[in-house]
Formats: sequence, structure tokens, C-alpha cells
Amino acid sequence: MGRIEKDFLGEKQITKNALYGINSLRARDNFPDSTPFHIEWYKAIGLTKLACYLTYDNFKSEVMEKHSKNDLPINLYDKSTITALIETAEELAEGKFYNHFIVPAVQGGAGTSINMNINEIIANESLLKLDHNPGEYNLIDPIEHANVFQSTNDVIPTSLKVAAIKLLVELESKINDLRFDIEAIENKNRNKLRVAYTQMQEAVPSSYAMLFSTYNEALSRDWWRVSKCFERIKVVNLGGSAIGTGISVPRYFIMEVVSTLQKLTNLPITRSENLPDATSNLDSLVEVHAILKSHAVNLEKMVSDIRLLASDVVGKKDLSIPQKQVGSSIMPGKVNPVIHEFVVSIAHKIYANDSLVTSLSAQGCLDLNAYVPVIGHALLESIKLLIAANTTLKENLFKGLEIDNDTAEDKLYHSPAITTALSPYIGYHKAAKLAKEMKKSKKDIFRVNSKLKLIEPEKLEKILAPQNLLKLGFTLKDITE
Repeated sequence: MGRIEKDFLGEKQITKNALYGINSLRARDNFPDSTPFHIEWYKAIGLTKLACYLTYDNFKSEVMEKHSKNDLPINLYDKSTITALIETAEELAEGKFYNHFIVPAVQGGAGTSINMNINEIIANESLLKLDHNPGEYNLIDPIEHANVFQSTNDVIPTSLKVAAIKLLVELESKINDLRFDIEAIENKNRNKLRVAYTQMQEAVPSSYAMLFSTYNEALSRDWWRVSKCFERIKVVNLGGSAIGTGISVPRYFIMEVVSTLQKLTNLPITRSENLPDATSNLDSLVEVHAILKSHAVNLEKMVSDIRLLASDVVGKKDLSIPQKQVGSSIMPGKVNPVIHEFVVSIAHKIYANDSLVTSLSAQGCLDLNAYVPVIGHALLESIKLLIAANTTLKENLFKGLEIDNDTAEDKLYHSPAITTALSPYIGYHKAAKLAKEMKKSKKDIFRVNSKLKLIEPEKLEKILAPQNLLKLGFTLKDITE
């Protein structure tokens, strides 16, 4: 047998022991989507609510110091209720009762359904803690008590930023871990020659160290940009109530609640100096997601390069990737570049999310943006996907990546691309003769030069030594020696 809950729209039957209530059930019925709400955001709401209850408790103490119990200017909740709310919020922050959160990620209503599902869980679990039954809201109410001095419009975006910052800290670390592995490959392959390609055609001499240095530099920029994301979204509107004016909220609460949350999370969050701005404008989320998109672009470029170099299309390979899983249900022995494809898929999901975050942030209307739930979902999804991408690249690609430097050097010496290095010494046209003959004969540059005699063999050996091919430009001394 269930319980009956009522609101001004009517009544609904709720499962007897459910911690959710009528608001949550209406939302589930109205938004028939199965996309789960991010548990990181759920936990962050628990922390945000905890900050509110602790601040309320301090506010109550301040009032009680100045007024007698018989002369209170405001109705204050009893200690047992406040304690139950605090304990329940602490448990939510650990992820407990998540199975009672039934509102999907995609929804309407600016996050009211999220907030009310949490409020109902907190109210009903607090009732249980005090030996009452779920639904006895005359004792502890989801709005009067669980939502005290709060609004959906400050709690939900604030908790989103808390969740995002926590995940960004992890992403920052993952990018750095991957960068260290790539830097190790770069250092290991210094002065090891390879053919460089432009427009998928053999171009000039280079090295794998130089190629991997481009990935290292790109990831360094990504790491730096992500580390600056905290500055972009540390400003929150908690205490601002519906639109940032603080209506129906004590000034004490407004001034103290964010610092309480900061201490709870140990994150550099701060109260906005313009709470209406922090409530109505989401451009900081757009900026952060653009940084995530930039990182996705760099990852896609990198894995696409490596996939191409390791493909069967190139013929004899000088770069090999780890074989991670069987690639076909019909073709024996086939192994596919699944890690690369996973990362490319992630990148394009993030590009799509970026379009969503951008367009729906612009859909904010007057004093509020009604699309915070789906914007927040996309933001957190992108961060988590990038954490996954960096993790698997480190563990399943770069850890087992192999470079055959002898094969790479031999390919270079057989490639007409190497003749570019001779242009300053014998001129473009003579170098072109060498290139033409190399293409025709399929022989290396040393044997072709022995036939055409376009440059002294000793001079050629010196010019084509790795330390000379890989140095930056040439000097007049190089030409005259």
C-alpha cells in the first residue's frame, strides 16, 4: 500500500517507502527520458544543501543570542530537524539515496524538478531519522524545511559549478599524466629520422621527436587552459534566491553561505558581486566548454595522425600501436584502432555538446536561463568523456606504442623528400634531378648521387647526418664548409 501526496494540481499515489514525492513523480511522467542525471551533480547538490543547513544553524544561533524564545522575530526550526537535515545532506554528498532520484537529465523547468526531487529525498529521509514516516510533511516539509532560504535558481547552478570544478581537477591531472608519457616518447626519439608529410604526401626530413613534441605542446596548452577554467566558473550565485536579489533570504545567510560551501568543498568558489548577473548569464559555461572543445580537437588530431601512421595503408610501418581486441567477427586476425576511434567519437560528441551549450546559453531569457539542466548535463558529460579519453590513451595506446627508428630512417633515405635538404647546397633544379631519379630507381639518395655525381659523397653524408637534418635552418658557414 502506498501513500497519497497532494499539491495544488491534485494528488498522486507514491510507493510507501519511496524517498521521492509528488513533484518528482510528476517530473518523471512529464519528461519520459531515460538519460540518467550525473551522480557528480547529485553529490554536489548534497554539498550545497549541507552548506545551506549549516548556515541556517549558525543563523539560528545568531538570532537566539539576540532574542529570547518568546520574542523571536522569525519562526526557527528545532535542533532535531536541523540535525536531521544536516546528516541527510551529508549522506547525499556521498551519493546515498541516488536510487530515489528519478528525474531524468533532459527536462524542462530550469531545474525545479531536480531541486524538488532532492528536497523530497532530504525531507523524507530526515523524517525517517526522527522515527516518522515518509510523507509526513507537517513535520518536515520539502519546501519549508529542505529548501529553507534556497531557490532552484541558485542551488542548481551553484552545485553544477561545484561538480564541474571537481571533475576539471581530475581532467587537469589526466591531461598532465598523458603529456608526461608523450614527452617520454619525444625524448626517447631525439635525432631519430623520419619522413614528414604535408597533405599526406612525403615532404621533408623530420623526426618522431619533433612530431610528438607537437602533441606535447598542444597538451601543455590544454592543461594550462583547463587549469584556468576554475577562474571562469568559481563565481556562484548561492544566496541570490530566484533572480539574484536575495528576496526572502536573510542577509546573514547571503553573506555566509558561500564561504561555508567553500570550506566544505575546499574549492576556490566565491560569491558573485552581481548576483542577478550570475543568475541570468551562463557565458562562463560557454567559455569553459570551448576550452574542452579545444582539447578534444587536439586529441582528435593526435589520434588521427597515429592511426594513419600505424595503418596498413602506409605499407611497411615504422610506427605500431598495441593490439587491444579482436577486430572482426568474420575476418580472422583483424585488429582495429579502437582506441583512436573511441577518442574521435568522444571528440565529435563534445563538438555537438558545444553547439548545445552555446545555443541554449543564448536562450536565457531576461532574468533566468530555463535550460540549466541540459546545459549542465552536456558540460559534465564532456568533462567526463575527456577524462575517459585521456585515461585510455595513456593506458591503452601510448604505453604500448612502438617506433622502429631503423625502418623510419631507411624510408627517409629512400624518399625524394630528403632532397629538399640539398637545395641550399646544389640548388632546387639539381636536387629535383636527384628526386626524379630516386622515384624512378627506388634507390636511396646515396646510391643515386653516386650515379649522378651532383654533390661530393662526403659532403652529402655530412648534410644528411641526423644532427644536421634536424637543426633549425642553416647558416652561411654550413654552406662554405
